[in-house]
Amino acid sequence: MLALSANGVLPKADYAIFADTGWEPRAVYEHLDRLEKEIAAPAGIPILRVSSGNIRRDALDPDHRFASMPLYILNQDGKQGMTRRQCTGEYKIKPIKRQVRELLGYPYPQRVPKDVFAEQWVGISTDEFHRAKDADVRYMRNRHPLIDLGWSRSDCLRYLTSLGLADTPKSSCLGCPFHGNAQWRHIRDTSPEEWQDVVAFDAAIRAGNARANAGGNRLLGQAFLHRSRVPLSEAPIDHVTAAEWAARQQEIDDRTAVVEDLENGVVDGCSPWACRSGDPVRSDFDLTA
Repeated sequence: MLALSANGVLPKADYAIFADTGWEPRAVYEHLDRLEKEIAAPAGIPILRVSSGNIRRDALDPDHRFASMPLYILNQDGKQGMTRRQCTGEYKIKPIKRQVRELLGYPYPQRVPKDVFAEQWVGISTDEFHRAKDADVRYMRNRHPLIDLGWSRSDCLRYLTSLGLADTPKSSCLGCPFHGNAQWRHIRDTSPEEWQDVVAFDAAIRAGNARANAGGNRLLGQAFLHRSRVPLSEAPIDHVTAAEWAARQQEIDDRTAVVEDLENGVVDGCSPWACRSGDPVRSDFDLTA
């Protein structure tokens, strides 16, 4: 969306916001720096980096309130469970809302007038249209430009490839329990230091988060980052699941389509990212998130 806005396919956004959990892969931070230098700055779009802290450090700090990660639990009786996922709200949504309030001129705890709002662009494609939802506060109104354009993940890949950005990494916490085996393998095989980092963190949270333990609310079982509920260093991450086979096939199909488009042009003779649903409409205040 940032590139589309910078290149005039979408209206120029007033700001782009990156919510930093403090524990993204190194490749994500490097890519963000590149986007800021090559895409955002030349277009005059400020990238605002916001944060509620470092999720890794907070999880291991007995004196810090911690919004729980969705850890996999193995109870003493052998039953399995998961802890609640509060981290997205605390480390992603909360700092974005705080920044939006400040941009609107009504920082918390000031009340935002009913007629004052920011239009927030959310990068959900047609493949995930079911995730497109309205904002839960009046001062933010969600818009989904990729769905408006009729763009799928494949269309996004084509566009990024045309800009030399085909290697765009996925943004997620380095030690996110929602990683699939492919993501764990990628960390292990391409970044030994980061792999040691997540292995150490996995071992450190075996008894749950430090704040709960310090307060006497000990976990009645063990916590793990991997769904197999064994230490990450021993987890069967070389196993390719059915879902990963499907994702791998989709990636092959996507890249084949990119090559075909670059070689032969788009079948209907039209750019796949500029003419799906007419000209986009700009509101008074645009915000890319």
